[in-house]
Amino acid sequence: MKKLIIINGPNLNLLGKREPAIYGSLSFTEFLDTIKDKYNNVEIDYFQSNVEGTLIDKLHEVGFDYDGIILNAAAYTHTSVGIGDAVKAIETPVVEVHISNTFNREEFRHQSFVSPHVKGVILGFGLQSYELAIQSF
Repeated sequence: MKKLIIINGPNLNLLGKREPAIYGSLSFTEFLDTIKDKYNNVEIDYFQSNVEGTLIDKLHEVGFDYDGIILNAAAYTHTSVGIGDAVKAIETPVVEVHISNTFNREEFRHQSFVSPHVKGVILGFGLQSYELAIQSF
């Protein structure tokens, strides 16, 4: 059985409440229950933090033992050299995920410090972006 972890960054704990026109009305917990049922042949762990260093620590912790990491670093994608370096330093393949199409948004969201170090990038498909990432492993 494959072992994956979804790591979400800042403000994604507010899914279902935050800007539903962009992010939808489903909480991530509700969505997680759905995908765990749908992909019951895959062990899916979950971690979320609003703190950059905590996300880096988690990447270090799981980055040598899992079959895959699905990372939505959220706003840190565009600002954190540290998260990009952490992804580069680990062995576990990472798929970068974004719920929205970051290229349809503000100019600063067009830059990613994570993308150069990942297996692939999936963005703009809402929460389905996570499912596409699961299927890629």
